[in-house]
Amino acid sequence: MLFHCLSAALGLASAAAALTPGSQARQRMERQLESGTCGVFEPAPTVQAPRRNVWAQISPEDNLAVWNLLHDPETGLNLTEPSAATLTDNYVFWIDTLPANKTDVLPYLQSCARPAPPKYARAVIFSGGKDEPDSQEYMIGPLPVGPETVVEKLDYIYNGGDGGRVPYNARYFDSKRSAATEPLLVSIMSNISDITEDLLGGSYFGSGREGTTLSATSPTPVSYDGTQAFRNVMFRYPGSASYLTPLDFYVLLNCTGTDPSHYRLRGIVTNSRFFSSVAELRAAYDAGELSMEIEQTRNTDWAMLDYKPELGQRALEDKLAPQSLEIGGKRYRVDQEQRYVEYMGWSFYVAHSRTLGVMYYDIKYKGERILYELSLQEAAAQYAGFQPKAANTVYHDTYYSLGTTMGTLVEGFDVPFGSTLWNLTYHEGNTSVTNADSFAIFESDSGYPMSRHRFGGGGDYGFSYLGTVKGTALTTRSIATIGNYDYMFDYVFHVDGSIEIVCRASGYLQSSFFYPDQGRFGPRVQQGTQGSLHDHILTYKADFDILETSNSLEVSELVLVNQTQPWFPELGLFEQMEMSVSTMDTEQQFNWMPNNRAMYCIVNPNATNAWGEKRGYRIVPGKSNIHLTLEDSPFSRHQSAFAKSHLALTRQRDTEPFANSWANVNLPLKPQQDFLKFFDGDDVVDEDVVLWFNLGMHHFTRAEDIPVTLYTEAVSSIVFAPQNFNDRAEDGDILNRRWITYNSETNELEYDDYGVELAQCRVELTEPVLKINRNE
Repeated sequence: MLFHCLSAALGLASAAAALTPGSQARQRMERQLESGTCGVFEPAPTVQAPRRNVWAQISPEDNLAVWNLLHDPETGLNLTEPSAATLTDNYVFWIDTLPANKTDVLPYLQSCARPAPPKYARAVIFSGGKDEPDSQEYMIGPLPVGPETVVEKLDYIYNGGDGGRVPYNARYFDSKRSAATEPLLVSIMSNISDITEDLLGGSYFGSGREGTTLSATSPTPVSYDGTQAFRNVMFRYPGSASYLTPLDFYVLLNCTGTDPSHYRLRGIVTNSRFFSSVAELRAAYDAGELSMEIEQTRNTDWAMLDYKPELGQRALEDKLAPQSLEIGGKRYRVDQEQRYVEYMGWSFYVAHSRTLGVMYYDIKYKGERILYELSLQEAAAQYAGFQPKAANTVYHDTYYSLGTTMGTLVEGFDVPFGSTLWNLTYHEGNTSVTNADSFAIFESDSGYPMSRHRFGGGGDYGFSYLGTVKGTALTTRSIATIGNYDYMFDYVFHVDGSIEIVCRASGYLQSSFFYPDQGRFGPRVQQGTQGSLHDHILTYKADFDILETSNSLEVSELVLVNQTQPWFPELGLFEQMEMSVSTMDTEQQFNWMPNNRAMYCIVNPNATNAWGEKRGYRIVPGKSNIHLTLEDSPFSRHQSAFAKSHLALTRQRDTEPFANSWANVNLPLKPQQDFLKFFDGDDVVDEDVVLWFNLGMHHFTRAEDIPVTLYTEAVSSIVFAPQNFNDRAEDGDILNRRWITYNSETNELEYDDYGVELAQCRVELTEPVLKINRNE
C-alpha cells in the first residue's frame, strides 16, 4: 500500500484488524446492487491516508504473539492459563495497545523521511503467587515480536509512587475474587434464608444454584488504599431489569488478602439498621422489629423497552418518522484500513482501545492541525443515599473496559439509514473479538442554516436580496453499554470549522429500595424503587496544536467599568463593559466563570490572521457542563480529582497520557494516577498545552427515567469554535446555498443555486430493505 510520501517498500503492515461484515453490512451490499438508490446506500468514496495510522490498535496477530511471549517460560513470569487460575496464581488479565509517545510521533508526521515510531502493547498481569500479591502493567515491544522485543514494567505513565503496580486488595475484582468470597456469602445467607424469605420473598444459596431466587451485586470501590478489601453486597430480584428491583438487604464482607479462610462478615444492613452479626440480626427479627413496609415488585414488564399498548396510540404514529438520508451520495471520503476520514476540509484518524473506546488524532482543518488528540478519558459516576450501595458507589467505567462494550448500531434509529458502519475489535486473552457495525460515520442536516441574511424591502416579498447557506455536519458515533447505562458518544465536525463533542446517557437507573423518609436522595419511581441521586462526569482530553505545538490559553473576561464619554455629557459617569484579556501562565484546574462572562481560547501566540489577531479556537460551553458535586467523599477523595473542575490546563508530557488510571477506582485514598500531581507550577505560555474538560449530568432522577433514562434530557456538550483562526467566516466557499434577489421590474424572485440542484427522489420503505428510486 502506498501512502502519500511513504512507499510500501518500507514494509508497512496494516494497523487495523480485518473487518467482518455484520448482518447490516450484508444488507447494505444488497442495497447497493439495486438501481436508482440516489446514492444513499453507496459506500463512501475512498481516499489514501497521508500517513500510516500509528495510533491504531495492535493487530490480532500481534496480540497472539504478545500472549505467547508472556507465557514463554523464558520470559520468567510463571503464568497460568486464566481459565485454570486461582487467586494465588499469576495470569494475564488483558492486553491492549500502548499509545505512542507524542514526541516520537510528531517527527514522523512532520517529515516523510522519519520512520514511524515503534509499536508497543501493554498488558496487565495479576500476580497472586508473589509474597506480596499484586497487579502489574507491562509494556511489550517493539512489535511485531522478534529478537529485539522486550517485556518490561510499564511504570512511566503513573505518578502515584508504585508505577504500574496495584496492591492485590485494590486490583480489579474479577471472577476469581468473586468466587473466593462466594462461600462466605453463601454460608451467611443460607443461615438466614428463613428471614430473607419472610422479608424479601427470596433466598440466596449461591449464584445459579438450586433454590436461589435472589441475585447479588456489589459496587466499587472495594478498597481505600490497597491495605484492605471489602465487598458490600446488595440483593435484587433477578432478571433483565434487576437494576430496577433493588431490595432492602445488604451483606458487608471483609475480603482482604488471598486466603478466603480469613474473610469475615462486617455486618448486615436492613431497615436502615446495622447488625454486626447474624445473631444480632436474628434477635431483632425474632423480636418482631424487622418488616418491609413496602413490597418490591417482581413483575418487570413495565421495565422492558418495548411497545406498551396500554399507554394508547398517538395519532399518525403508525407512519414512519422522518429520516436523515444522504441523498445524492456521501460527501466524505475514508481510508477504512487506516481508519482515516476527510470531510469538507476536515481530516482525522480514528483509533480504539479497550479502556478508552474511540480516540481521534491529527485533526486538521483545511490542512492545518487543530488538535493532536481528542479522546474520552473517563466516564465516572458517584451516587448518594442512606444505604450501603448508594452511599459508597463510585464508578470509573474504564475499569470495566469501556471500549469493549461498544455494540452494534441500528440503522434508521441509532444512526441514519446508509451510515458508514465500521467494526471495532479488541483483544481478549489470545483471541480478538469483533463488535460488528459499532462505529458510525454520517453526514446530516444541522437543522438550521449555517448563515442567513435578508436585506431591504421590495414588492410582495419584502426584501431586496436574501442569502442562506446550508448547515451540515459530519458525525462519528459509538454507543457503549456499560452495565446499566448506554452512553452515546458523538464527535460532530461542522462545515464552519467547529467541532462539537456530545455525550448522552440512556439505559436503566441503578436504583435503591424506596424508603418514604429518604426523598432527599431521589424520588419514588416504581412500587418499591427509588431513583438514586447521582452525578455522571465524562472527562475528555483535548491536546491542542493550533498550527504547531506552541500554544497558550487566553482568557477574555467581561469587566464592568465606570467612564465618561465627552459626546454624552448629560450622562456623566456611567457603567460600561469592556474586555480584560490575560494569558493563563501556570498549570491549573479552573471553572467556568459565573454568567459565562469569560471567553477561553487556545491561541497560537506566534501566528496571526490577516487582521493581526492571534489565531485560535474558542472553548464554548454547551449543555450541562458540570463537575462532580462531592469534593471530599472518602470514596472519591483523591482518585477522582479530574472530575472536580470544569476545565484544567497542563503542559503536554509523554508521562501524562491519561487523566486517570483504569485501576484507580479502588484507590480513593492512594491513587495509582494522581491527577493533582499534573499541576506542579509549570509554565503554560507558548508551550505544548493540553485542555482537560468535563461534560456530564447531575442526574435528578424522575419517574420518566422508567423504563430507561431518555437521551433528550440526559445530554451534555461543548464546542471548539474558530476564534480569529480565519480571516472571515468559513461560509463563502459553500456551494450548497441560495442567493435570492428581487426583480422589481417583474416583481419576481430570481434564484442562484450555484449548480447544486435539489435531488428528486421517491422513498419506498419495505422490510428489511429501504428502497429509494429516482424520479427522472
